[in-house]
Amino acid sequence: MEQQTARQHWLSVLSHSTAEQLDAHWQTLELKPDFTLVRPAEIGLTRLQARAGATGQRFIMGDATLTRAVVVLADGTLGYSYILGRDKAHAERCALLDALLQQVETRALLMEKIVTPLAALQAEQRQLRAREVASSKVDFFTLVRGDN
Repeated sequence: MEQQTARQHWLSVLSHSTAEQLDAHWQTLELKPDFTLVRPAEIGLTRLQARAGATGQRFIMGDATLTRAVVVLADGTLGYSYILGRDKAHAERCALLDALLQQVETRALLMEKIVTPLAALQAEQRQLRAREVASSKVDFFTLVRGDN
């Protein structure tokens, strides 16, 4: 398995966060960055692919709504986001944060105040879900009969 780059990590954390979680962390910073929307948030569809048995032939599992946005900071840094669902404000906020996280001046602050807490919260939610699933696990076994 390949290692994630820092940008892949923060984009994953931001896109898997809820709009409310992201806004709560953003409001505490009181940053007012100068940015322009290159591509205002757009809602569309994406095809979801899966593999039979996780390793077999690919097939189209279905479609999902997707919101994407692109922003540019005053210095020309571009920020991108793709969010499952139809939340335009969340997509634009994620794109802005992507651009700001590429800046050396703001990266440490945003990693400490937004990305790290959200990543910890997501890891905790995954663990809770894994425990919930494990508690309902059923082990099936087969009894072998004799030759008679």
